[in-house]
Amino acid sequence: MASQPQPTAFPTGAELLQVQADLWRHSLHYMTSMALRCAVQLGIPTAIHRNGAAFLRRLMRLLAASGIFAVDNSGEESVYCLSPVSYYLLVDGIPRDEQHISSHSSFVLSATSTRCVEAALGLADWLKKDAVAPPFEELHGATLFHESLESIDAEFHRLSNEGLASHDDFGIHIALRQFSDIFEGMRSLTDCGGGDGTTATAIVKAFPHIKCTIPADGVISYVGGDMFKFVPPAQVVMLKFVLHHWSDEDCVKILAQCKKAIPSREEAGKVLVGDIVTSCSPGPISETQLLMDVAMLTVSKGRQRDENDWSEIFVKAGFTDYKFTATE
Repeated sequence: MASQPQPTAFPTGAELLQVQADLWRHSLHYMTSMALRCAVQLGIPTAIHRNGAAFLRRLMRLLAASGIFAVDNSGEESVYCLSPVSYYLLVDGIPRDEQHISSHSSFVLSATSTRCVEAALGLADWLKKDAVAPPFEELHGATLFHESLESIDAEFHRLSNEGLASHDDFGIHIALRQFSDIFEGMRSLTDCGGGDGTTATAIVKAFPHIKCTIPADGVISYVGGDMFKFVPPAQVVMLKFVLHHWSDEDCVKILAQCKKAIPSREEAGKVLVGDIVTSCSPGPISETQLLMDVAMLTVSKGRQRDENDWSEIFVKAGFTDYKFTATE
């Protein structure tokens, strides 16, 4: 016999105030994004970096409460200053010895643009229709990051691709240190979907013995192509922040082409997938992963995946062995 549902315990007193605060917080959470967008548009991170100025109190106190900026209370008057988050929003002024740090200002501006917000506002209607194309594509008649968008909104197309590049290349130097043992004995690598070549350049600089193939110049070989049809052969094929843009079916096709491009396991052939592995554990990292998943639902046919999702894709693509390695 099925168990009866337990009656809902309605909040009272202080609990009711907490419920109200939670509802307000969730309903108005987008205001943090809008305030962040405003700060980037006004160049506030760069102004603080240069002058240590304190201004726009109402906007700044929200962003400081969200951890985007910090507050220095050591003097007679509180002064807003950069936090680790806002440091990555500088459009210039980053020390030259930290050239691997790219500004995420374009990512913020594209993610909070009316193009993306309007697509998210239409999510409920889209779900009711059981549409094939994602909400963004159905609304704007173009695909995010694709040249079809450039003719509609060239500035947004530029911002979104710059944001994609900063997102994809973020943390590569940390990853190279943490996983240096993976690259030590590597002879050749194809960076499949390698974007502007920043990641491949960092790999070759750290490990000059690796012959790297990617759309780029100089010490890196340029090879054009369609990863659904052909992947240039190499000992190792890398897919860094590529597969989460694609459906499960497309991921299987891409991985199958990658499998064809590498030698056997005995010859140290492997495919490296650098991507998000979601979890349901509470905390800001998991929340960010789930926010990204709904964002992918809105703008693309891709999604974020947990270990079981990834395992299923690997098996369908023909791989018999795989290993998950988490960043520290």
